[in-house]
Amino acid sequence: MQTAISKQEKVRLFAFFLGLVLFLFSLSLFPRVTIPLSVAYVISLIFNPLIPVVMRFGLKRSTSVNLVFTAILFLFTYPLIKITPTVTSEAQNVQYYLPKVESFLKTEYRNITERIEKRTGYVVGNDLLDNSLSYGQKATTEILLQIPKYLGSIIEWIFLVPLFVFFILKDGKSFKSNFLKIVPNSIFERFYYLSHQFNRQLGDYIFAKFVEASIVGVIISTGLFIMDVRFALLLGLVAGLTNVIPYLGPILGTVPAIIFGLAEYGWGPTFGAITVLYVVANSIDIALVFPILVSKIVNLHPLMVVISVILGSTFFGVMGMVISIPLAAAFKLISIEIYNELYGVKSR
Repeated sequence: MQTAISKQEKVRLFAFFLGLVLFLFSLSLFPRVTIPLSVAYVISLIFNPLIPVVMRFGLKRSTSVNLVFTAILFLFTYPLIKITPTVTSEAQNVQYYLPKVESFLKTEYRNITERIEKRTGYVVGNDLLDNSLSYGQKATTEILLQIPKYLGSIIEWIFLVPLFVFFILKDGKSFKSNFLKIVPNSIFERFYYLSHQFNRQLGDYIFAKFVEASIVGVIISTGLFIMDVRFALLLGLVAGLTNVIPYLGPILGTVPAIIFGLAEYGWGPTFGAITVLYVVANSIDIALVFPILVSKIVNLHPLMVVISVILGSTFFGVMGMVISIPLAAAFKLISIEIYNELYGVKSR
C-alpha cells in the first residue's frame, strides 16, 4: 500500500525537478564547458573505483587520488605522444594521395557505365560521378576550414579535461553527498538507486567501448603494417574511432580502406588481403568482443538498440548515435522504476 504524499512534499518534488531541468538546460547553453566536463565525468566514472583499492594499502584518500590521477595522465598522454607524429604525417600525406583516388574513381565509374551501356543500351552519364566528387571536394574543404576551430577546442580540452577529472575525483564524493541532501524524501531511495545504476552502467559501457575500439584498431593497424599498406596507423585509428558508432561504425571505418586499397593496389591480392583483414577484425568484434564486453552491460534488446541509434542520429547526428545506447539504458532503468512504483513491485 502506497503512502499519500503531503502537499509540502509535492512542492518539494516540483521544485526539485524544475531545478534539475533548468540546471541541465543551462548546461546545454555552455558547450565549451559542458563537453569537457562531460568527458571528465565519464573518465572519472571509469577510474573512481580504483581509489578505494589504492586506499587499502594504507594511503590517505588525497594521496590515492593523486596516484590515480597520475596514472590516468600517463595512460592517455603516453600513447598520444607516441602515435601523434605518425598520424599527423600520414594525415598530411593523404591530401597528396587524393588525386590518385579521384582518378581511380573516374576510371572505374567510366568502365562500369560502359559495361552498362553495352549490355542494356542505357547511357548513364557522368552527372552522378561529378556531383559525388563535387560534394566530396566541398566536404573536404569544409573540414579543412574547420580544422583550426577544432584544434583550438582540442587544445582547450587538453587543459580543461584533466583539471575537471582531478576535482571530480577529489571532491566528487562530497558534491554527491551535498546534492543528495536536496533530494525529496519520497523519492530519495529510488533516485539514489537510479543514479548509482546509471553511473555504473555508463562507466562500464564507455570503458567497454574504449576497449572494443582499441582491439579493432590494433588488429587492423597491425595487419596493415604487416602487409606494408600506406596509412596503416591512420586507417586503424579511423576504424577504432568509428567503431564506437553502433552498427554503422564498422561500415564507415571500412570505406576509406576499400577506396585507398583499390586506388593503390587495384583488384589484386593485396586488396583481397585488406578486405579479409577488415572482415576478420569486425567478425571478432561482433562474435566475441561485443557480446562479452558491451551487450551484457546495457542489457538491451537488439531492436531497441537499433531504434535508439536511429533516433539518436535523427536528433543529434553522429554524437547522438554514440550516446544513444547509454541513454536508452537510462530510459529503460527509469521506466522499470516507474512501473515498480506504480504497481508496488520491489526491484531491489
